Amino acid sequence: MTKIKIWGLALTFLWSQSLLAEVIDVTIHYVGPTEGSVWLGMQQGMSEANLQGEFLGQTYTIKPVTLDELADLDEVTALLLASDAETIVAVAETEKFNNVPVFNLMSDEDNLRAACLPNLLNISISQQMKQDALAQWLAKHPGSKAHVQSWHESFRKFAASQLNSRFTKASGIIMDDDSWAGWAAVKLISDTVARIQSDDATKMLNYLRNDIAFDGQKGAGATFRQTGQLRQLVLLIENNKIMAEAPLRGVKGGLDSLGLLSCK
Repeated sequence: MTKIKIWGLALTFLWSQSLLAEVIDVTIHYVGPTEGSVWLGMQQGMSEANLQGEFLGQTYTIKPVTLDELADLDEVTALLLASDAETIVAVAETEKFNNVPVFNLMSDEDNLRAACLPNLLNISISQQMKQDALAQWLAKHPGSKAHVQSWHESFRKFAASQLNSRFTKASGIIMDDDSWAGWAAVKLISDTVARIQSDDATKMLNYLRNDIAFDGQKGAGATFRQTGQLRQLVLLIENNKIMAEAPLRGVKGGLDSLGLLSCK
């Protein structure tokens, strides 16, 4: 039997099993702009999540809400926030969201990581991660004018080129740091629901914190630190070209050489 036939049978089995199981309708609440890069990244994530969900009996919806509307909600599965650090902390510390995954999509404030809030998951790279990556680069290339990004349109490894192509085809713009973060947050949620077969917020948060091994097209097996920061490689960019990836080869600690490592 050919590999294509075997894969086809496997998909048929998954689809038939999903018909027998109860459909999981996942609603993701979001506070932030409903246009621009981060929003388009989330839309890309939603498209891919629902495509996968067709075989697994899962559907995904993003519901934009204001802070006032958020305060009136009784039940929330996951929260995506594209806002300032003060707002993110205020939402994450709200008692009724204590066991809800709260994703920081855009803020690089170090104090969000240092706060070590148990439900806060930081997708964007922190100021300290940027500083550490740049220090590694400048130690070998003094005088360089490079800066640090979490994503770039010419990134090709780990199937990144395919993600860049899919996003640009769908949105008409290039994928940048914010759109990658929006896409990654939705994928983290859909990967978690697919694995635990539940949209229970507490179960999702536990899995994300302790068991996720995320493939965000930046290398497989990314996990969250105690600080809530997603471990990930970053890119050193000069004249809009990728000069290197950090952590640089040979740097002690690998991914944990970038940013705040643990809670005090």
